[in-house]
Parts: sequence; C-alpha cells; structure tokens
Amino acid sequence: MSPKLLNAPRTLRLNPKDNVIVAVDTVEVGAGPEGVTARQRVMRGHKMATAATAKGAAILKFGQIIGFASSDIAPGDHVHTHNCSFAAFERDYAYAQDAREETILPIAQQATFQGFRRASGAVGTRNYIGVMTSVNCSATVARFIAEAVNRSGILEQYPNIDGIIPLVHSTGCGIDSDGETFEVLKRTTWGYACNPNMAGVLVVGLGCEGFQIARMKAAYNVKESDTFRTMTIQETGGTKKTIAAGVEAVRAMLPIVNKATRTTIPASELMLALQCGGSDGYSGITANVALGLAVDELVRHGGTAVLSETPEIYGAEHLLTRRAASREIGEKLVGIIKWWEDYTARARMSMDNNPSPGNKAGGLTTILEKSLGAAAKGGSTTLRGVYHYAEPVRTKGFVYMDTPGYDPVAATGQVAGGCNMLIFTTGRGSAYGCKPTPSIKLATTPEMYQRMIDDMDINCGDVLDGVPLATKGAEIFDALLRVASGEKTKSELLGYGDAEYVPWQIGATM
Repeated sequence: MSPKLLNAPRTLRLNPKDNVIVAVDTVEVGAGPEGVTARQRVMRGHKMATAATAKGAAILKFGQIIGFASSDIAPGDHVHTHNCSFAAFERDYAYAQDAREETILPIAQQATFQGFRRASGAVGTRNYIGVMTSVNCSATVARFIAEAVNRSGILEQYPNIDGIIPLVHSTGCGIDSDGETFEVLKRTTWGYACNPNMAGVLVVGLGCEGFQIARMKAAYNVKESDTFRTMTIQETGGTKKTIAAGVEAVRAMLPIVNKATRTTIPASELMLALQCGGSDGYSGITANVALGLAVDELVRHGGTAVLSETPEIYGAEHLLTRRAASREIGEKLVGIIKWWEDYTARARMSMDNNPSPGNKAGGLTTILEKSLGAAAKGGSTTLRGVYHYAEPVRTKGFVYMDTPGYDPVAATGQVAGGCNMLIFTTGRGSAYGCKPTPSIKLATTPEMYQRMIDDMDINCGDVLDGVPLATKGAEIFDALLRVASGEKTKSELLGYGDAEYVPWQIGATM
C-alpha cells in the first residue's frame, strides 16, 4: 500500500499480475498512484487501470479474471461497468491439486465455549422454542401463538430460554407433492426442528395443504414428545382454539427446556455458516479475508465452516475444486454450477444478474469479481464435502452447501443443515439477524462501521490502516467463542431474526 501523500492517495495492488489497482482513498483526476496518472475520478473501493487493455482483453484482480474490456482502456482510466463486462470463459478445475491434510488440535488443546449439550449429542449456542408452520395458511396463527407467550411475561420465570420464535414461510401448498420443491421444504423444516439451538418445537398446519405434517413425521420416523408437538387448525377447531392449544403446548415445554444449562464444550462442536451481503469493493480485501483466517483457525480446532451462495462463487469455483479432498467432491461442485447455468437459462436470466446496484455503487463490477471476494470467506483449508440445500452437514472441516445468493434463503439452508453460529460480512451495511442462530456482522470499512454502529459487531476496515489481517482473524475467532457462549450480537439486541426464515422455492407454484 502506498503512503497517503498529497497527489498520492492510497491504493492496493492485490496481485502482481493485476492490471488494475483498488482505490483505498478517492483518486482525483491528475493524481498519480503507482506512477499512473488518473484520467477520471476513481471512488473509494473502485478500480483504476494501470496498463493499456485492448477491447476484449481480460481484466485481472486478485490475479484472476474479473471481466473483459468492453472498450479500449488506457492507464489511469476508471474501470467499472462502462468499460468492463462479464463473459464466460474456461476454468481449470485442477481437482484436488491443492488438497492437504490439516493438523487438527487434540480436544484437550482446543478452544472452548459454553454451550448446551443436547440428549442427541449435538451442541447448541442458544436455547429457543420454535413455532413452525407447514404452510403459509397457518403463518398468522403461529405468530399469534409465539406473541402470546412472549408477551405474557412467563419467560421471566425461565431464564435459560432465549425466546419463542415464530418460523413462518410463504409456501407449503400449490406445489408438486412428489417433486423437488416438496423435498427441499421437508428437509428445511425438519432441519430447523433438529437444529441444536432449538430445544422445543411446535409445528402448526392448516390441515389440507400439500405439505402434510404427517408425511414429514413418517419420513423421519418422528414421534410426538414433550418437546415436539404438532397440530392443524382444521382438526383443532379454528383459529382461536388453535391459538389457545398452541399456547398451552408451548407453556408445557417451558419447564423442560429451561432445564438446559451451559457447560464447557470444545470448539470442534461449532458449525459456522458463512454469509456476505451488501458487498462492496473492500469485501474481498478486508472482512472476507479476515473471516477466512478465522475459518482456518476454527478448522484447526476441529470445527466446521459452511460456505454457500452458489451464484456468488460463480467464476471462483475453480479455486475451490483445487482444494477439494477428492475429484468426486470437486466434480459435485462443478455439477451444481452447471445446474445453475441451466436453471438461470430456463428462467431467461444470466449468472451475471449479480452484483446488485448497491454492490456496483461500492465498486464491484461483475459476478466474477464479486465471487472471488466472496470465496475468500472460506479460508484456505481443504474442501471436505459438498451438500445440497438444507442437507444435514455430517463432515467436519470446511464444506460447501448449494444455496441461492439471496441471504435469507441461503442462511435458512445453512441453519437447516445444522449451523449453530453464523458470521455475516457486509460492505454497504446489511441489516440481518437469524434466529435461532446468532449472527455476527463484520463491516468492511471504518466509515460504514461507525455509521451503522448499532448493527455492526466488528470493524474489519482497520486493516486498511495497518491492523494485520492475522490480528483481525484472531479477533473474529475470539468473538465467535464469546457469542457461542451467550454474548448477544447487535442483531440479537435489536430483535432481528423472526422474519428471516425463508426456505428456497425452487419449482413452480401451481
């Protein structure tokens, strides 16, 4: 990074092969960072050309292709959507070429946190009761049940319970009951019910919907118990009677759920969902890279980290296939990429429908550029597994789950897969929370961190001012352990999380 001098604003060259640099400070016309005179104003987080690039030639950032010049580009030009465009290109997947065996610390040497050990052996970081729905038709009743219990004041008698969550959604009927949509909703619903942060569950249906509760129970061989109850509005006798019965069912769970207490647990029991949203030109330089280092540390301590958002690793998947533990794992990821290419083509969309307008305002130009930054969240360890949406994650270490890029849908799949913690990086300033799984938010710049101080947990932008990335990664890992032990995140203090349960609707709504 060049020193901040008059006529020499700070910039970053992220790889010696790059033909662009990133503006840390706004570069005014006539300024000369790295000996190149700026021909246009380049805003913070945006890119400036350092070499002549002919129309059609590749533009490199991170040493990787982020797009192709849509017109001739001169040194000093601002490089963005007006002169850089997306195009498909061949990637070398080099399956398992960089895979390696990591050294995992013995349990006695692992970091610890204070968590809830369940009878199943799984470990929670929170202790919630969820009121779930099979169909949108029962969403209002489920909300009324949860609100009635939360507002009654009875939870003051049960200090070990974090709350009652209404987990409602907009589907459940008008779907192919033998198709992929049904299977995904079934996995997601049961995955949430089994998430170790959920100590009790009530599932409420209408009764005649396509997604039948009885069918889900049969599929998973589930029996009703003191902490798992189901009911339908039609069988119970309508709205008022179902609310009353639901409140009574939840109240009966309270003394049982409250018996759970925190005990010392090794970090190997943490399963961390990795998310980014409202990204900017700094995401792949500060927060995502620092989070990647924290992920490497979690893996070293025997834990699990789950990267997702397939449309936002598109163009960077070749960096993950190289790290795959086997060719089979790498090919599974590439197969998912090809499914997405077909999926978007059938919907008359493009894989470059991302970045969003806010991402572009923050300096991101193409999905290729965004993906390279997003993939940095996954650190550098071997890719041990690839999972479909909401599948239970059974593999320790760094793994991948196929999800959309839309944050609530993506995180819903990860939580259904078993994630008991979530870390969310943001450059523009995402407002997000994720009950029952606490979400730690990382800001990419000091300015946004200060502007949204009530929402952001950690400022990663100070690495631009000299804080070592390793120090920031250690800070994130320490925060992960504290929050897993019960420390509230900013989104929890604000009350986020009741509206962020959004199962993926893949197929047609009939």
